[in-house]
Amino acid sequence: MLWLTILFMGFVTYTLRLSFIVLLERWEIPPLVQRGLRFVPPAVLSAIIFPEVLRPNGALDLSPGNARLIAGLLATLVAWSTKNMLLTIAVGMGALWILPLFFKG
Repeated sequence: MLWLTILFMGFVTYTLRLSFIVLLERWEIPPLVQRGLRFVPPAVLSAIIFPEVLRPNGALDLSPGNARLIAGLLATLVAWSTKNMLLTIAVGMGALWILPLFFKG
């Protein structure tokens, strides 16, 4: 029963995604909607990242003891100055591993 459920849900997911591709290939998206859709990835990424960085224990923490906030600021600085995604990820992850040794939380 578990495998049937997994296969069925895979089929449903595939069908839903394919339906949008098939239906939208004949429809031209208006320029206003296209401009708006450009902001969806940064908005979604921000919605995922900011709560983890600013509220690591469920409460707003903007203190210097918030290792996630410092790691996020370091990663932001690297991203802004180098425009190198791999270096940004490496610095952010390195900071997340190293900073808890110096800060609690």
